Amino acid sequence: MNPRQADKAVRFRKLHEGPGAFVIPNPWDGGSARILAGLGFQALATSSGAAAGILGRRDGHITREEALAQVRIIVAATDLPVSADLEKGFGDAPSVVAQTVRLAAEAGLVGCSVEDATGRIRISRCTTSTLPSSACARPFKPHVRSAFRSR
Repeated sequence: MNPRQADKAVRFRKLHEGPGAFVIPNPWDGGSARILAGLGFQALATSSGAAAGILGRRDGHITREEALAQVRIIVAATDLPVSADLEKGFGDAPSVVAQTVRLAAEAGLVGCSVEDATGRIRISRCTTSTLPSSACARPFKPHVRSAFRSR
């Protein structure tokens, strides 16, 4: 991590540790990132839906390379910390998710979110009162562990 990115990471972490919530908007390109920075936002977060929309596609229908190309544009557009919606890590295997997180950091991100969208569990099952919430996360734990170790 270069010094500039490390500084952004510290600033991003401080936002999370602050006394209250903070609003993090979703730019869809470099221009919108600059507008949002000019409006005074302290950090930005990409949106997988916006990333797909700008390419004329539906959410979930872009490649990791396309998503990271857009991330690089947004990161380069401002000095704000940027986090990204990395869908399900662009793969089902924990090693693929870890590689996605590594590539995202190399693209300049200081944070990310990765969804549990492996298809092994249904969201509707996880919202019933008969299934403990820890059971919902259990199938995805190897992905999170692998991504964390890739830092």
